[in-house]
Amino acid sequence: MSLQESGEMYLETIYILSKKMACVRSLDVAEYMGFSKPSVSRAVSLLKKGEYITADEMGHLHLTEAGKEVAEKMFERHTLLTSFLEKLGVESETASRDACKMEHHISEETFSAIKKHAEKYMGK
Repeated sequence: MSLQESGEMYLETIYILSKKMACVRSLDVAEYMGFSKPSVSRAVSLLKKGEYITADEMGHLHLTEAGKEVAEKMFERHTLLTSFLEKLGVESETASRDACKMEHHISEETFSAIKKHAEKYMGK
């Protein structure tokens, strides 16, 4: 199953929430993202079908290895791009919003170049 941008966003959200709380539920994802429960339920179903997440008997969501790989990749892109844009003088909220858009569409080659630059000049 090929992931769309929205699937990547859901995985990244589950990853972020799992760092903050012991158990992540669909309701937590809906509240964090500002989406309706039915929208999240549909996305969760698709992510389970694609084997990116599992849900236990209590409804707690867990990333599979494939899901965790995608989530960590999106999270790294988001945090690095946000920081990079802030260093260029972009206001934090705008930088985060723009990084969210960029992280899903930027090529591996371009991201690697930005990351290399950030490591060299920004100490990241």
